[in-house]
Amino acid sequence: MSKPYNVVSTLVELIDLYWDDPVAFAEDMLEFDPDDWQRTAMMDVAEVPLTTIRSGQGVGKTAFESALVIWFLCCRPNPKVICTAPTRQQLHDVLWAEIAKWLEGSKVKQLLKWTKTKIYMIGQEERWFATARTATKPENMQGFHEDYMLFIVDEASGVEDRIMEAILGTLSGDENKLVMCGNPTRTSGVFYDSHNKDRENYRSRRVSSRDSKRTSRRNIAMLESKYGKDSDVIRVRVDGEFPRGESNSFIALEAAEFAKNDVRLQPVGTRLIVGADIARFGDDETSIYGRIGGKTVIERHHHKQDTMQTTGWILRLIDEARAERPEIYEVEIRIDDSGIGGAVTDRLREINEERQLGYIIVPVNNGSSASDEHYGNLGSEMWGCIKSLLEENMSNFILGVPGVLELPDDEKLIAQLSTRKWRMNSNGKIYLERKEDMKKRGLQSPDRADAFVLAYAEVETDSGYSFGTLSI
Repeated sequence: MSKPYNVVSTLVELIDLYWDDPVAFAEDMLEFDPDDWQRTAMMDVAEVPLTTIRSGQGVGKTAFESALVIWFLCCRPNPKVICTAPTRQQLHDVLWAEIAKWLEGSKVKQLLKWTKTKIYMIGQEERWFATARTATKPENMQGFHEDYMLFIVDEASGVEDRIMEAILGTLSGDENKLVMCGNPTRTSGVFYDSHNKDRENYRSRRVSSRDSKRTSRRNIAMLESKYGKDSDVIRVRVDGEFPRGESNSFIALEAAEFAKNDVRLQPVGTRLIVGADIARFGDDETSIYGRIGGKTVIERHHHKQDTMQTTGWILRLIDEARAERPEIYEVEIRIDDSGIGGAVTDRLREINEERQLGYIIVPVNNGSSASDEHYGNLGSEMWGCIKSLLEENMSNFILGVPGVLELPDDEKLIAQLSTRKWRMNSNGKIYLERKEDMKKRGLQSPDRADAFVLAYAEVETDSGYSFGTLSI
């Protein structure tokens, strides 16, 4: 005689075994064979509260979302899962139907009851469930409160900000989670911001159709022939990139992400170059980067410390780098000398002379004249140098040549590099967006980006001093 099915004991086993491992749950309970990106993104959801994925078409995001819904329902006590999408067709005919398919063939189908608008734990219909709510009005997303909640937002680029703000306002618990997926069709809104200015708050991923075994190479070739390889249609539908048409960011997000994800360098050389952007007691951040060649070897960021403390940190970081790397024989320190940065420059010069350190100390005024006639000032020219280096990385990759610049794995730095806009003045020169204007747009001051640019730029100052190059 077969052993009776015990729902409680089964749930206890599932929760204990798969609480933080949706990949194993999908493989064992759903017989789902996830692609590499699906595995990585599933673990993102288990580890962090906010996950955002922009992708090309046909990469398997609906199956990915379905597996997460079933995992969360089976591996959290008394959960609520809210699934939404901009249209009823996308929500019910695509996502909700996909969940039904995976549930029907699963080993947990005896636990859950699927209906056209709700999936619930048998015997716990009022508290343990997933529901489908079209993203048409904010009140559809409100009124949900539970220790364990998961919001799945499909085709998130098409969901209005007022809807997304209602969802974000609901996520108040430590175990509340949000997953946004979709083609990156718009360069504004919460979904766009989650991959740009707000990306430090999210675990963000990009999935290209070219990298998926589920997509048709023939269809990709057809789209490229019809619309052009460099068209926004290809960027959005195939490459999972936001369109260029609406964006006027100076440095492309894809170039910054490439330098973080695909470039791996060793610190080759004997010269340590340090860049420091100085703040004091306001909301801005003091940032320090030190690099050897194209590799960052030291960095520090802090708030609300005076200029003497910052001077001490610069010297301490250099000492630590030299202790770890005895081959360093030359040190160059570049300071944003405008405003309070001048105090750091002066003190560094005093200590450099007193201790006979032999460091090269370079005061930099971003507003001074550029050596390149295309730029309106030195600060814009330095950013232009970094833009060129990041784009060179991508060109080198195509040619099979090593990259020249590796970005640290720092979402705040990437966001700051890729959200600063530019304009061309009546004199035909390029100027970067002012920090004051960035703050008016709700962005932070790009302190980390400015320090990074100081460390890596290759330009000349008014005095004719030539910054060091990446080639040692």
